Parts: sequence; structure tokens; C-alpha cells
Amino acid sequence: METDIGQFGPIDRTWAIFSPEGKLILVEYAKQAAKAGSTAIGICTIDGILIIADKKIPSKLIITDSIEKIMEIDDNIIGTFSGFIPDGRVLIDYAREIAQQHKLQYGKQIDIELLVREISDVMQSYTRFGGVRPFAVSLIIGGIDKDGEPKLFSLDPSGIFYRYKAVVIGEGEDKITPILEERYKEMDLNEAIKFGIDVLKDYLGNNFAYERLILSYVKKGEKVKTLENHEIKELYEG
Repeated sequence: METDIGQFGPIDRTWAIFSPEGKLILVEYAKQAAKAGSTAIGICTIDGILIIADKKIPSKLIITDSIEKIMEIDDNIIGTFSGFIPDGRVLIDYAREIAQQHKLQYGKQIDIELLVREISDVMQSYTRFGGVRPFAVSLIIGGIDKDGEPKLFSLDPSGIFYRYKAVVIGEGEDKITPILEERYKEMDLNEAIKFGIDVLKDYLGNNFAYERLILSYVKKGEKVKTLENHEIKELYEG
């Protein structure tokens, strides 16, 4: 006799079958895994793109600088993920390959939305077939497009993506999204950095520490810059 497991009952043992509610069960589980990951916030500003994230250090014995949370995809593009870490690394590496192949083939940097579509297609393909599972991550990808415009995107495990002014992924998504919706306004990168740190400070409360934070940004005409630990503190308090 079949025994119910999980919120969807016995049907969740299948691979690529829609539930009676019209949902792909494994995609819903993958979304839950993505939301269980550490928090990351992306902000599109008038002069660039910022990603700020919580490293969520699991042990005092871990060297915090060894935790890679935000990655450079190309000279003008940065990305992060929340969820199952190996899945995120695979997708970021794939994005790097696509960006480099485009540069070698066409002699110019890839359009950011085109890059996001390529990643989206791969993520979506893993929701259609038996014997595979969806990527259990959400991603934030942003940068300065070849026309000089800052662009910010987020993808979820189904492969769907949207362009955002500001977005959050991970365990803080439900609490931080309303804050971004209420308080976001046009700002420059310096303002966005202080805004992002304030949001994470409020969310983390007594658990806040600069050692947990990492941020990366890319400005028009400049390459990616990453700050951690005391560098963030000096910038915020300076």
C-alpha cells in the first residue's frame, strides 16, 4: 500500500509528473532547497550592480575567506546562488564558459540577458525528463551590459527568470522582499552598499557580524570589485 510522504502525497515519488494542483513536484522541492540557503541581495543602481550576501558560516573552525559566495562570471558580470552549493557552482562555471566562448567567437562581451537565457534553458531542461532532477538553486546574475546599462536578473529552479531593480534569494527572501519593495529607490552604488548592509543587519539581528558578509559590485567602465570582513566595515562606518 502506498504511503504518503511529503506535502504532495504518493505522487511525489514520480519524476516529471504534474500534481493535481498543476505543479512539478521536484521543482517545488528544489525551490524549498533554494530558500533554505544563505541570503543574498542584488541591487541595480544608477551606476552599477551590487550583490551583497551572508556567508552563513557553519562552524567557528572554518576560515571565512575560504567561503566563496559571490563569483565573477566575466569582467562585467557577477553572480551568486542560494541552495545546494554544488549545483550553484556547476551553473556559475557553465555561465563562465558561455561568456568566454561568446567573447572568443564574436570578439565582444555577451549580452547579459542572452547569458541568463542560456542558463535558464539548461535549468528548465532538467525539469522535463525522468532520471534527472532540477537544480536546487536560485541565482542572481547582474552586470554592466555592452551598452553601458546596469542589468540585474534572478532565476529560480524551474528556469524562469525576471529582470529586477532589487531582489533577494535564500532563507531571508520572505522577510526581506517586503522591505525592498517598500524602501527601494534609485540610488548610486555607495548608497546601495549602506542600504544592503542595513537590510542584512536588521534581518540577522544579534547574529550580524561583518565576518559573515561579502559584497561584490561592478561599475560602468570598471571591473568587478569584491570586499569582505574589515573592508566592508571600513566602507560602511567610514
